Amino acid sequence: MNFTKIVLGASLLGTALGSFSCSQQSKEAPATASASTYFAQDSTGGVQTGGVQVVPVTTPKGTFNVWTKRFGNNPRIKLLLLNGGPGATHEYFECMESFLPAEGIEFIYYDQLGCGNSDTPKDTAMWSLPRYVEEVEQVRQALHLDKHNFYLLGHSWGGILAAEYAFKYQQNLKGLIISNMMMSCPDYGKYADNVLAKQMKPEVLAEIRQIEAKKDFSNPRYMGLLEPNFYAEHLCRIVPNPEPITRAMSKINQSLYVTMQGPSEFGISGKLTNWDRTKDLPKLSVPVLSIGGKYDTMDPEHMRWIATQVQNGTALTCPQGSHMSMYDDQQTYMKGLTKFILGVDKGEKKVAL
Repeated sequence: MNFTKIVLGASLLGTALGSFSCSQQSKEAPATASASTYFAQDSTGGVQTGGVQVVPVTTPKGTFNVWTKRFGNNPRIKLLLLNGGPGATHEYFECMESFLPAEGIEFIYYDQLGCGNSDTPKDTAMWSLPRYVEEVEQVRQALHLDKHNFYLLGHSWGGILAAEYAFKYQQNLKGLIISNMMMSCPDYGKYADNVLAKQMKPEVLAEIRQIEAKKDFSNPRYMGLLEPNFYAEHLCRIVPNPEPITRAMSKINQSLYVTMQGPSEFGISGKLTNWDRTKDLPKLSVPVLSIGGKYDTMDPEHMRWIATQVQNGTALTCPQGSHMSMYDDQQTYMKGLTKFILGVDKGEKKVAL
Protein backbone atom coordinates (compact mmCIF):
# COMPACT_ATOMS: atom_id res chain seq x y z
CA MET A 1 0.00 0.00 0.00
CA ASN A 2 2.85 2.24 0.51
CA PHE A 3 6.53 1.87 0.33
CA THR A 4 9.28 1.07 2.77
CA LYS A 5 12.68 2.48 1.85
CA ILE A 6 11.43 4.25 -1.25
CA VAL A 7 12.04 5.02 0.74
CA LEU A 8 4.76 29.89 -6.82
CA GLY A 9 5.49 32.36 -7.70
CA ALA A 10 3.41 35.06 -6.00
CA SER A 11 2.51 36.72 -9.27
CA LEU A 12 1.28 33.49 -10.80
CA LEU A 13 -0.65 32.76 -7.63
CA GLY A 14 -2.23 36.19 -7.59
CA THR A 15 -3.30 35.83 -11.21
CA ALA A 16 -4.76 32.37 -10.68
CA LEU A 17 -6.58 33.29 -7.51
CA GLY A 18 -7.80 36.55 -8.96
CA SER A 19 -9.66 34.59 -11.62
CA PHE A 20 -11.62 32.59 -9.03
CA SER A 21 -15.39 32.95 -9.51
CA CYS A 22 -17.97 33.63 -6.83
CA SER A 23 -18.95 29.97 -6.89
CA GLN A 24 -15.53 29.08 -5.50
CA GLN A 25 -15.81 31.35 -2.46
CA SER A 26 -17.83 31.12 0.71
CA LYS A 27 -20.79 33.39 1.19
CA GLU A 28 -18.70 35.48 3.58
CA ALA A 29 -15.68 35.65 1.27
CA PRO A 30 -15.26 38.39 -1.33
CA ALA A 31 -16.22 37.59 -4.91
CA THR A 32 -12.61 37.87 -6.07
CA ALA A 33 -9.90 36.13 -4.09
CA SER A 34 -6.28 37.18 -4.06
CA ALA A 35 -2.92 35.97 -2.88
CA SER A 36 -3.40 38.05 0.27
CA THR A 37 -6.64 36.25 1.16
CA TYR A 38 -5.25 32.80 0.36
CA PHE A 39 -2.25 33.49 2.58
CA ALA A 40 -4.18 35.46 5.19
CA GLN A 41 -3.13 35.14 8.81
CA ASP A 42 -5.37 33.42 11.32
CA SER A 43 -7.99 36.03 12.19
CA THR A 44 -8.50 34.65 15.70
CA GLY A 45 -5.46 36.55 16.89
CA GLY A 46 -2.72 35.27 19.15
CA VAL A 47 0.62 33.80 18.17
CA GLN A 48 0.84 32.71 14.54
CA THR A 49 2.13 29.15 14.02
CA GLY A 50 2.31 28.91 10.24
CA GLY A 51 -0.91 26.93 10.14
CA VAL A 52 0.21 24.24 12.61
CA GLN A 53 -2.47 22.90 14.93
CA VAL A 54 -1.89 20.02 17.32
CA VAL A 55 -5.09 18.04 17.85
CA PRO A 56 -5.68 15.99 21.02
CA VAL A 57 -7.17 12.62 20.04
CA THR A 58 -9.07 10.45 22.49
CA THR A 59 -8.43 6.71 22.19
CA PRO A 60 -9.18 3.60 24.32
CA LYS A 61 -5.58 3.85 25.51
CA GLY A 62 -5.73 7.51 26.52
CA THR A 63 -5.34 10.89 24.85
CA PHE A 64 -2.57 11.52 22.32
CA ASN A 65 -1.58 14.45 20.13
CA VAL A 66 -1.54 14.46 16.34
CA TRP A 67 0.06 17.14 14.19
CA THR A 68 -1.64 19.09 11.40
CA LYS A 69 -0.60 22.06 9.28
CA ARG A 70 -2.88 24.16 7.09
CA PHE A 71 -1.49 25.56 3.83
CA GLY A 72 -3.53 28.42 2.40
CA ASN A 73 -7.02 29.62 3.15
CA ASN A 74 -10.15 28.86 1.15
CA PRO A 75 -13.38 28.55 3.16
CA ARG A 76 -14.99 26.50 0.36
CA ILE A 77 -12.19 24.01 -0.35
CA LYS A 78 -10.23 22.30 2.41
CA LEU A 79 -8.33 19.16 1.39
CA LEU A 80 -7.15 16.86 4.19
CA LEU A 81 -4.29 14.56 3.16
CA LEU A 82 -3.95 11.01 4.50
CA ASN A 83 -0.47 9.56 3.95
CA GLY A 84 0.28 5.96 3.15
CA GLY A 85 2.55 3.37 4.65
CA PRO A 86 1.01 2.72 7.01
CA GLY A 87 3.52 4.67 9.05
CA ALA A 88 5.01 7.14 6.57
CA THR A 89 4.67 10.92 7.03
CA HIS A 90 2.89 13.83 5.40
CA GLU A 91 6.18 14.99 3.86
CA TYR A 92 5.88 13.24 0.52
CA PHE A 93 2.78 15.36 -0.14
CA GLU A 94 4.96 18.46 -0.27
CA CYS A 95 4.78 18.35 -4.07
CA MET A 96 1.22 19.65 -3.64
CA GLU A 97 2.71 23.05 -2.77
CA SER A 98 3.83 23.47 -6.38
CA PHE A 99 0.30 23.03 -7.76
CA LEU A 100 -2.63 23.51 -5.38
CA PRO A 101 -2.01 27.11 -4.22
CA ALA A 102 -2.17 28.35 -7.82
CA GLU A 103 -5.68 26.87 -7.97
CA GLY A 104 -6.72 28.40 -4.65
CA ILE A 105 -7.06 24.99 -3.00
CA GLU A 106 -6.41 24.96 0.73
CA PHE A 107 -4.82 21.72 1.89
CA ILE A 108 -3.93 20.29 5.27
CA TYR A 109 -0.98 18.11 6.13
CA TYR A 110 -1.73 15.55 8.83
CA ASP A 111 0.53 12.99 10.48
CA GLN A 112 -1.64 10.14 11.73
CA LEU A 113 -0.97 8.77 15.20
CA GLY A 114 2.32 6.89 15.05
CA CYS A 115 3.55 8.97 12.10
CA GLY A 116 5.99 11.85 11.73
CA ASN A 117 5.42 14.73 14.13
CA SER A 118 2.54 13.04 15.97
CA ASP A 119 2.76 10.97 19.14
CA THR A 120 4.04 7.42 18.71
CA PRO A 121 2.49 4.94 21.16
CA LYS A 122 4.35 1.67 21.58
CA ASP A 123 1.24 -0.48 21.96
CA THR A 124 0.53 -2.22 18.63
CA ALA A 125 -3.13 -2.54 19.66
CA MET A 126 -3.34 1.12 18.63
CA TRP A 127 -2.73 0.14 15.01
CA SER A 128 -6.36 -0.50 14.16
CA LEU A 129 -8.38 0.64 11.15
CA PRO A 130 -11.58 1.40 13.14
CA ARG A 131 -9.57 3.45 15.65
CA TYR A 132 -7.92 5.42 12.85
CA VAL A 133 -11.37 6.20 11.39
CA GLU A 134 -12.40 7.75 14.69
CA GLU A 135 -9.12 9.66 14.79
CA VAL A 136 -9.87 11.23 11.41
CA GLU A 137 -13.32 12.20 12.64
CA GLN A 138 -11.82 13.91 15.70
CA VAL A 139 -9.36 15.76 13.49
CA ARG A 140 -12.21 16.84 11.20
CA GLN A 141 -14.13 18.28 14.11
CA ALA A 142 -11.11 20.09 15.53
CA LEU A 143 -10.33 21.69 12.16
CA HIS A 144 -13.98 22.66 11.54
CA LEU A 145 -14.30 20.76 8.29
CA ASP A 146 -17.80 19.93 7.05
CA LYS A 147 -19.88 18.91 4.04
CA HIS A 148 -19.58 22.42 2.59
CA ASN A 149 -15.78 22.38 2.33
CA PHE A 150 -14.27 19.01 3.35
CA TYR A 151 -12.36 17.05 0.70
CA LEU A 152 -10.50 13.94 1.85
CA LEU A 153 -7.57 12.48 -0.11
CA GLY A 154 -6.11 9.17 0.97
CA HIS A 155 -3.07 7.71 -0.78
CA SER A 156 -2.23 4.00 -0.57
CA TRP A 157 -2.98 2.91 3.04
CA GLY A 158 -4.48 6.39 3.37
CA GLY A 159 -6.90 5.36 0.60
CA ILE A 160 -8.14 2.48 2.75
CA LEU A 161 -8.55 4.87 5.67
CA ALA A 162 -10.31 7.50 3.54
CA ALA A 163 -12.71 4.92 2.11
CA GLU A 164 -13.45 3.46 5.51
CA TYR A 165 -14.07 6.96 6.87
CA ALA A 166 -16.47 7.69 4.00
CA PHE A 167 -18.45 4.49 4.58
CA LYS A 168 -19.19 5.70 8.11
CA TYR A 169 -19.13 9.50 7.80
CA GLN A 170 -19.73 10.45 4.17
CA GLN A 171 -22.36 12.97 5.33
CA ASN A 172 -19.42 15.15 6.43
CA LEU A 173 -17.69 15.08 3.04
CA LYS A 174 -17.88 17.28 -0.04
CA GLY A 175 -15.54 15.09 -2.08
CA LEU A 176 -13.45 11.92 -1.70
CA ILE A 177 -10.21 11.05 -3.51
CA ILE A 178 -8.89 7.46 -3.38
CA SER A 179 -5.33 7.64 -4.68
CA ASN A 180 -3.44 4.52 -5.77
CA MET A 181 -5.39 2.00 -3.73
CA MET A 182 -7.63 -0.94 -4.54
CA MET A 183 -10.73 -1.64 -2.49
CA SER A 184 -9.75 -5.25 -1.83
CA CYS A 185 -6.52 -6.34 -0.16
CA PRO A 186 -7.04 -9.97 -1.27
CA ASP A 187 -7.23 -8.73 -4.87
CA TYR A 188 -4.13 -6.59 -4.24
CA GLY A 189 -2.28 -9.71 -3.14
CA LYS A 190 -3.47 -11.65 -6.19
CA TYR A 191 -2.36 -8.86 -8.51
CA ALA A 192 1.10 -8.93 -6.96
CA ASP A 193 1.33 -12.70 -7.33
CA ASN A 194 -0.35 -13.22 -10.69
CA VAL A 195 0.75 -10.13 -12.60
CA LEU A 196 3.64 -8.23 -11.06
CA ALA A 197 5.63 -11.24 -9.87
CA LYS A 198 5.54 -12.71 -13.38
CA GLN A 199 7.18 -9.56 -14.74
CA MET A 200 10.32 -10.27 -12.70
CA LYS A 201 13.23 -12.36 -13.87
CA PRO A 202 12.55 -15.94 -12.74
CA GLU A 203 15.81 -16.21 -10.84
CA VAL A 204 15.13 -12.95 -8.97
CA LEU A 205 11.63 -14.02 -8.03
CA ALA A 206 12.87 -17.44 -6.88
CA GLU A 207 15.39 -15.85 -4.51
CA ILE A 208 12.79 -13.42 -3.14
CA ARG A 209 10.40 -16.30 -2.47
CA GLN A 210 13.14 -18.28 -0.73
CA ILE A 211 13.81 -15.40 1.65
CA GLU A 212 10.09 -14.95 2.29
CA ALA A 213 9.63 -18.67 2.99
CA LYS A 214 12.31 -18.42 5.68
CA LYS A 215 10.75 -15.16 6.99
CA ASP A 216 14.25 -13.73 6.82
CA PHE A 217 12.97 -10.23 6.14
CA SER A 218 15.83 -8.50 7.96
CA ASN A 219 18.23 -10.00 5.42
CA PRO A 220 19.58 -7.01 3.45
CA ARG A 221 19.45 -9.15 0.34
CA TYR A 222 15.63 -9.02 0.50
CA MET A 223 15.39 -5.26 0.00
CA GLY A 224 18.45 -5.44 -2.23
CA LEU A 225 16.38 -7.52 -4.64
CA LEU A 226 13.08 -5.69 -4.22
CA GLU A 227 14.36 -2.14 -4.65
CA PRO A 228 15.67 -2.42 -8.25
CA ASN A 229 13.30 -5.17 -9.41
CA PHE A 230 10.02 -4.10 -7.84
CA TYR A 231 10.14 -0.73 -6.10
CA ALA A 232 11.86 1.10 -8.97
CA GLU A 233 9.31 -0.37 -11.39
CA HIS A 234 6.11 -0.02 -9.40
CA LEU A 235 6.57 2.25 -6.35
CA CYS A 236 8.33 5.23 -7.88
CA ARG A 237 9.91 5.16 -11.32
CA ILE A 238 12.12 8.18 -10.63
CA VAL A 239 15.44 6.84 -9.35
CA PRO A 240 16.85 8.17 -7.12
CA ASN A 241 13.52 9.11 -5.59
CA PRO A 242 12.55 12.77 -5.19
CA GLU A 243 13.79 14.12 -1.87
CA PRO A 244 10.38 14.43 -0.12
CA ILE A 245 9.74 10.72 -0.74
CA THR A 246 13.16 9.72 0.58
CA ARG A 247 12.71 11.93 3.65
CA ALA A 248 9.21 10.63 4.42
CA MET A 249 10.16 6.98 3.94
CA SER A 250 13.29 7.33 6.10
CA LYS A 251 10.96 8.10 9.01
CA ILE A 252 8.51 5.25 8.50
CA ASN A 253 7.21 3.60 11.66
CA GLN A 254 8.18 -0.03 11.14
CA SER A 255 5.95 -1.26 13.98
CA LEU A 256 2.91 0.30 12.35
CA TYR A 257 3.93 -0.72 8.84
CA VAL A 258 4.65 -4.36 9.56
CA THR A 259 1.63 -4.77 11.83
CA MET A 260 -0.80 -3.51 9.19
CA GLN A 261 0.92 -4.24 5.85
CA GLY A 262 3.53 -6.91 6.42
CA PRO A 263 7.28 -6.85 5.70
CA SER A 264 7.19 -5.26 2.23
CA GLU A 265 5.10 -3.83 -0.57
CA PHE A 266 5.31 -7.10 -2.50
CA GLY A 267 1.87 -8.36 -1.48
CA ILE A 268 0.26 -8.07 1.94
CA SER A 269 0.35 -10.16 5.10
CA GLY A 270 -0.55 -7.86 8.01
CA LYS A 271 -3.83 -6.95 9.74
CA LEU A 272 -5.24 -5.61 6.47
CA THR A 273 -4.84 -8.92 4.60
CA ASN A 274 -8.58 -9.64 4.39
CA TRP A 275 -9.88 -6.08 4.07
CA ASP A 276 -12.39 -5.90 1.20
CA ARG A 277 -15.01 -3.20 0.60
CA THR A 278 -15.81 -3.84 -3.05
CA LYS A 279 -19.42 -4.85 -2.36
CA ASP A 280 -20.04 -1.70 -0.33
CA LEU A 281 -18.90 0.81 -2.97
CA PRO A 282 -22.47 1.48 -4.25
CA LYS A 283 -23.27 2.94 -0.83
CA LEU A 284 -21.02 5.93 -1.52
CA SER A 285 -23.01 8.89 -2.88
CA VAL A 286 -20.36 11.56 -2.30
CA PRO A 287 -18.38 12.49 -5.46
CA VAL A 288 -15.40 10.13 -5.69
CA LEU A 289 -12.19 10.38 -7.71
CA SER A 290 -10.22 7.14 -8.04
CA ILE A 291 -6.61 7.64 -9.16
CA GLY A 292 -4.28 4.88 -10.36
CA GLY A 293 -1.05 4.48 -12.29
CA LYS A 294 -0.36 2.18 -15.22
CA TYR A 295 2.73 0.76 -13.48
CA ASP A 296 1.25 0.81 -9.96
CA THR A 297 1.61 -1.87 -7.32
CA MET A 298 -2.19 -1.82 -7.54
CA ASP A 299 -4.25 -3.02 -10.50
CA PRO A 300 -5.04 0.06 -12.65
CA GLU A 301 -8.14 -1.62 -14.07
CA HIS A 302 -9.50 -2.23 -10.57
CA MET A 303 -8.91 1.42 -9.70
CA ARG A 304 -10.82 2.54 -12.80
CA TRP A 305 -13.57 0.08 -11.88
CA ILE A 306 -14.01 1.73 -8.49
CA ALA A 307 -15.37 4.84 -10.22
CA THR A 308 -18.06 2.74 -11.93
CA GLN A 309 -19.26 1.24 -8.65
CA VAL A 310 -19.83 4.35 -6.57
CA GLN A 311 -22.83 6.54 -7.32
CA ASN A 312 -20.83 9.55 -8.51
CA GLY A 313 -17.44 8.33 -9.65
CA THR A 314 -14.63 9.78 -11.74
CA ALA A 315 -11.53 7.79 -12.77
CA LEU A 316 -8.03 9.05 -13.48
CA THR A 317 -5.29 6.74 -14.78
CA CYS A 318 -1.77 8.15 -14.98
CA PRO A 319 -0.21 6.51 -18.07
CA GLN A 320 3.38 7.10 -16.92
CA GLY A 321 2.66 6.67 -13.23
CA SER A 322 3.40 4.09 -10.59
CA HIS A 323 2.26 3.99 -6.96
CA MET A 324 3.72 7.48 -6.51
CA SER A 325 1.97 8.94 -9.55
CA MET A 326 2.00 12.39 -7.96
CA TYR A 327 5.71 12.34 -8.79
CA ASP A 328 6.35 10.10 -11.78
CA ASP A 329 3.30 11.28 -13.74
CA GLN A 330 2.96 14.56 -11.94
CA GLN A 331 1.27 16.71 -14.58
CA THR A 332 -1.47 14.13 -15.22
CA TYR A 333 -2.04 13.58 -11.52
CA MET A 334 -2.18 17.23 -10.48
CA LYS A 335 -4.26 18.37 -13.44
CA GLY A 336 -6.83 15.64 -12.78
CA LEU A 337 -6.89 16.23 -9.03
CA THR A 338 -7.41 19.99 -9.30
CA LYS A 339 -10.00 19.65 -12.06
CA PHE A 340 -11.98 17.20 -9.94
CA ILE A 341 -11.94 19.39 -6.82
CA LEU A 342 -12.85 22.57 -8.69
CA GLY A 343 -15.57 20.71 -10.60
CA VAL A 344 -17.17 19.40 -7.42
CA ASP A 345 -16.96 22.90 -5.96
CA LYS A 346 -19.03 24.11 -8.92
CA GLY A 347 -21.67 21.51 -8.14
CA GLU A 348 -20.64 18.70 -10.51
CA LYS A 349 -21.18 15.18 -9.19
CA LYS A 350 -19.21 13.42 -11.91
CA VAL A 351 -16.35 15.46 -13.31
CA ALA A 352 -15.18 14.97 -16.89
CA LEU A 353 -11.38 14.80 -16.88
